[in-house]
Amino acid sequence: MSHTIMFPRTDSSKCPFRRERCFLPLAFAFFSLTVLGLFFNDNAQAQEKEPFTRQVVVDKAWQLCLSPYDPTHGQIPQSLLDLNYDAWRDIRFRPEMALWKNEKLPFQLQFFHPGIFYDRLVDINIVNNGDTQRLSFEPAMFDYGDNHTLPEQIPTQFGFAGFRIHGPINTPKYFDEIAVFLGASYFRAVAKKQVYGLSARGLAVDTAQPDGEEFPYFSEFWIEKPTRKSTDVTIHALLDSKSLTGAYTFVIRGGKTTIMDVTATLFLRTPVTKIGIGPLTSMFLFGENTDARKVSDFRPEVHDSDGLLIKQDSGEWFWRPLNNPDNLELNSFQADNVRGFGLIQRDQDFQHYQDIEAKYQRRPSLWVEPRGNWGSGHVELVNIPTNQEIHDNIVAFWTPKDALPIGVPQTYEYQLKWYEGRFTHPPLGYVNDTRVGDAKGGGKLYVIDFNSKALSVLNPPSNVTGVVTCGKGAVISEQHVEKNPHTGGWRLSFLVRPDKEPSALEKVLPKRTPPIDLRAFLKINDTTLTETWNYAYQP
Repeated sequence: MSHTIMFPRTDSSKCPFRRERCFLPLAFAFFSLTVLGLFFNDNAQAQEKEPFTRQVVVDKAWQLCLSPYDPTHGQIPQSLLDLNYDAWRDIRFRPEMALWKNEKLPFQLQFFHPGIFYDRLVDINIVNNGDTQRLSFEPAMFDYGDNHTLPEQIPTQFGFAGFRIHGPINTPKYFDEIAVFLGASYFRAVAKKQVYGLSARGLAVDTAQPDGEEFPYFSEFWIEKPTRKSTDVTIHALLDSKSLTGAYTFVIRGGKTTIMDVTATLFLRTPVTKIGIGPLTSMFLFGENTDARKVSDFRPEVHDSDGLLIKQDSGEWFWRPLNNPDNLELNSFQADNVRGFGLIQRDQDFQHYQDIEAKYQRRPSLWVEPRGNWGSGHVELVNIPTNQEIHDNIVAFWTPKDALPIGVPQTYEYQLKWYEGRFTHPPLGYVNDTRVGDAKGGGKLYVIDFNSKALSVLNPPSNVTGVVTCGKGAVISEQHVEKNPHTGGWRLSFLVRPDKEPSALEKVLPKRTPPIDLRAFLKINDTTLTETWNYAYQP
């Protein structure tokens, strides 16, 4: 059966939603919590339906794909769009109104108010034993702060901007945030003792294409009510955009590693130049590998992630430090039947950030692990120039070699792991630090520190050697490998210079020369000891 969950309204003339003057009377709050989820729309006709399953969302996505895209669906009043950021932040969900708060369940839900950047309404449904109930938006769920007249401007039929999931992830008695779904198809999560950092998306469409990027959005959610013994919460979502639709299912388990099992079924309305599966979005302003900062800052490093890690079908591990370039950079890494990729925050030392408020050392890494074979394709990394840390300027995703067919369902299954530490480090050695500087006589000096328990037990005179290669247009010299007594690992250093004198034009416009690919790893005899380090040298 399909119903609508209603929340009791309050008289806005008696309750202007000022935090310093207005509060819900105790009896009303208790009443609201007791009946939460038990008020239904008297005008809605209950229709007998089959119990809810994921197939309901798949069928809805297919039917939506057959219809023309409606760009006006879910639009909100202009008064909400005109809010500035501080005014929107002043609208806060009342914690005492959290869904399932008084039911002693392992999860609770809180909701976000539409406005400013969040310019589309989303419908939220609660599924309980196969029965679907639409959650009704009520202004009484929110404290509007100093936005005194805003509650009166809310239409009768309204929706939410998104929601967040709370659970006892850090301590048994306190429900901290685990995950948030808010804006387009963006969502993010944390593991135990972490703070929010990078984000994921349902899908990337035509990222960094000349005609601009398309941003699909989740227009409707179905959230399955957990039991008291549940260890996970299941969320279904309907994706919509000009070019395609989709049905998504997320099974979320919070913990030391927060895990999301994702199933995505896509239907194309029109041809798409580039589809990004498992897209990740992060921020990199500067790090230890930045030899020319764009800003003057007291902090040694500022980033949510410091590298892209890829596990190939062959078993090779591939590490690419992130960069904040002067111009847009697109990097493509062949990855047929890729076994995993992610944006990683390897550096978790506060001394390297010195930011007490931002806590960059506690930002999560995010690993995408496909289920089954995805076929031929590549991982794409997009580095976007920025001079402010408020902008996400890093994007990574996997894209198939062949264009997806129109109208034919395409299903991708994968697992997302939000974690701290070295959960996805390769079994032998990994890159711990990358440093770059100008070399005497021109070119660049690269210093790479490799670490791991396996490397720490190798001591001179072990025959550890470096293998360094570069693309056409540059030469490697002064290559050197040595034990690093301060880390226990091994350090590889080398110089890279152009293989010829620059032309007159190149001297005036040096960045016009295409970047040259560099790769390096350590080995002992014929045994590979580390992942492959990759970088772009700009002559």
